[in-house]
Amino acid sequence: MTVEALDRRPVAGAPGFASRPALGWFNRNRGAIVRHAVINLFMLIILLPLAWVLVMSVKPLPDAMRGDFWPRHFDFTHYGYVFQRIATLPVNLFNSIYVTASTVLITTICAVLAGYALVHLRPRGAGLVVTALLVSLYFPVRVVSIISIYETQHWLGLINSTSGLILPYVTLQLAISVLIMRSMFQLVPHELIEAARIDGASHWRTLWMVGLPMVRNGLVVIFIVNFVAAWGEYLLCLTLIDDEAARTMPVVLAAAQGGQGQWAWPNLAAVYVIVVTPGILAFTFAQKLFFKGLMEGVVKG
Repeated sequence: MTVEALDRRPVAGAPGFASRPALGWFNRNRGAIVRHAVINLFMLIILLPLAWVLVMSVKPLPDAMRGDFWPRHFDFTHYGYVFQRIATLPVNLFNSIYVTASTVLITTICAVLAGYALVHLRPRGAGLVVTALLVSLYFPVRVVSIISIYETQHWLGLINSTSGLILPYVTLQLAISVLIMRSMFQLVPHELIEAARIDGASHWRTLWMVGLPMVRNGLVVIFIVNFVAAWGEYLLCLTLIDDEAARTMPVVLAAAQGGQGQWAWPNLAAVYVIVVTPGILAFTFAQKLFFKGLMEGVVKG
């Protein structure tokens, strides 16, 4: 090696000595860095309003009026004010839990049975049923059928009945739930089902012992989808329920917003937090299986 070549080699500590490996690492991982930056940006856009509402719910009123993001001290009395101002709030919260849990349970059972039957029992007209379910997703049922739903509920004597909300909620969510479970049961090999049948297992036992363990991620998907839809349903509850004690939380929240001239922003924020917390908790605990179930459906599709 010549003296000139030795002179041209980078020397430790000299400018550019450490920057070249770093620059090479950046070039190799540039795509991943950009993806993570975009994801973090969208997360910030989504989470910032939630953080603002949460902080607002514990702000003293003077801090809220000044517009400071972080309060000088926390004030949790707004939650107590909400429960005092809305006398039926505990009942409304129970109504939401009751209607949502019942809707999720009934819809899940019906979707599992229908999905298993469409894939592994292969009844006549299965293709027609699937087509009808797909077509129904393209209609704004809540808007188009609201009058017929009201007339049906009136004929059944379910107007102003909290339990009466369960039937239309289940009906509206059944199509998408059946289609999701159908795609999940398509991942279960027919050979396993046939082997269980040859061993003498009934269809019920085959479904319970073979089918359900293999589609548990799909169960989580329809649980989250139905939970969010039932918990946040507003139009049907507003139309079918006039009694304040029989209403669910979304209608209570809208009523509080309608009277915001008498409500301070921290009090409204406290109502928001009470309404959205159950949904956030449900998704937080089930998000891993939820995304796994979605990916299984995408791969199958």
